[in-house]
Amino acid sequence: MPFQAATATSRRAVTPAAFVRGVIAAYERYGRDPAEALSRGQVAPDLVNSPDGRVTAAQFEAVAGHAMRELDDEALGWFSRRLPWGTYGMLCRASITAPTLEVALRRWCRHHRLITEDVLLDLELNEETAAVSIRELRDLGSLREFCLVTLLRYALGFSCWAVDSAIALRAAEFPHPQPDHVSVYPTIFCKSVRFDADCARIVFDKHYLSLPLTRSPADLDSMLKGALRLTVLPYRRDRLLVERVRRVLRQARGRNLGAEDVASELALSTRTMHRRLREEATSLRDLKEEAKFELAKQELMRGRSPIKRIAEIAGFRNEKSFSRAFRSWTGASPREFRGRYR
Repeated sequence: MPFQAATATSRRAVTPAAFVRGVIAAYERYGRDPAEALSRGQVAPDLVNSPDGRVTAAQFEAVAGHAMRELDDEALGWFSRRLPWGTYGMLCRASITAPTLEVALRRWCRHHRLITEDVLLDLELNEETAAVSIRELRDLGSLREFCLVTLLRYALGFSCWAVDSAIALRAAEFPHPQPDHVSVYPTIFCKSVRFDADCARIVFDKHYLSLPLTRSPADLDSMLKGALRLTVLPYRRDRLLVERVRRVLRQARGRNLGAEDVASELALSTRTMHRRLREEATSLRDLKEEAKFELAKQELMRGRSPIKRIAEIAGFRNEKSFSRAFRSWTGASPREFRGRYR
């Protein structure tokens, strides 16, 4: 099942050779020879058996794509029955007409139960976050990691493509022990990865769920002509980047965060963050001013803290500079604003 990702990442060797071994295991299950698939991906036998070997996204695309067609199993032997070629394309078609990402993911999870009951996918919502989780109803054996990672990448990849936005993960969790190739997980998912968890899940800001799907069935036909790609960032553009920056700044509460600090929280380079904010017609400076004003306004409306303390919370060096800035925002001093609110 393909997901577009024409980035430099696809040309770097980041996919673990362990996942190639998972494809070979599918051939062994069906009593077939994987030689042609490995040849299509130009993957040498010594690389396959290397504990820390890596292949590029294009190589893995060629190997896995050929295997899925040749074995006629898009699950590559994970489940108790094969999933014929085109199964996940059908899942895409069932979800693409949804009005929002939330509806699409609920359809994805519900319809996934029609193709296999060995695992159950679910969309969980909390106060600030959403999560796609996997419940295992069958022992997946040695293919467990390959299966869980791929199923989550399928759901994430389709979601990014459908809403035309990178979806920044807050966390990724897996029930299996930490693998030897753990260093690749932050590249595949995010920097916050936990193993030996109760189940496999990816966690993200729930505001992504309200994004409308921007793709048409015709777009889907075009996308499905490609081949499977397990890539890291299907999309560079994050349509919620501005909101994520706002959240980091709101949570600072008195800490003076520089561009490097904010970018680090977002797992971006400073240069990339500035560029993407420009693309969204704003800047870190403007968002900082906005965050200071919102924070100061909330504290003044509560009516309990001294003006000097509110100035500190909002990130000002002293009360005088805070009062000057607040008057420029509202035309009133902090005390006048508080009096009017009361």
